[in-house]
Amino acid sequence: MRDAAEDTVDDTAEDAVDDTAQDTGEDVAEDAGSRGHPNPYAELVLDVVERIPRGKVMSYGDVAEYLGSGGPRQVGRVMSTWGGGVPWWRVVHADGTPPPGHEQRCLARWREEGTPLRGSRADMRSARWDGQSESSA
Repeated sequence: MRDAAEDTVDDTAEDAVDDTAQDTGEDVAEDAGSRGHPNPYAELVLDVVERIPRGKVMSYGDVAEYLGSGGPRQVGRVMSTWGGGVPWWRVVHADGTPPPGHEQRCLARWREEGTPLRGSRADMRSARWDGQSESSA
């Protein structure tokens, strides 16, 4: 069951997406691609990523679904632009594969944190974080 704080995050995410689209006439992904300071939607994505506990992962789509706005591509765009300062290795493709070009660093981090694996992928059945527990690294 979601609490009031999560509802506030949802409302803020929706407002951020609406404001971004109205201000620029572009979609969230386009605005997220501009360098500089993260836009409000990007800030929300980065906040969710920071809350993913050690040993757990979320897919790009999981993050978007949790926020109730955007989609996997928008989250991916945020992560590729501003994700270096958050635990980026905890955000993966829906099949558990790491971001292209970061496979070895991702695997090293996952092993260090005890993330359940299936070969060179995160085991999404046991490693997926549902956004409910607030414990983190």
